[in-house]
Amino acid sequence: MPRPFEIRIICPPGDADRITAALARTFTTGPVRTYPTRDSRKVRLYIIAVPR
Repeated sequence: MPRPFEIRIICPPGDADRITAALARTFTTGPVRTYPTRDSRKVRLYIIAVPR
């Protein structure tokens, strides 16, 4: 059985939906945790994923 792992991505806020959708097509993913970066210009995405 594949083991889950966490993916962390830093991206512009406008790209977050496209990136999470692409990951969901490739992996089985759980809820996405989103936090701003320290400068608030980008977002940090934390996603638990399991290979299909």
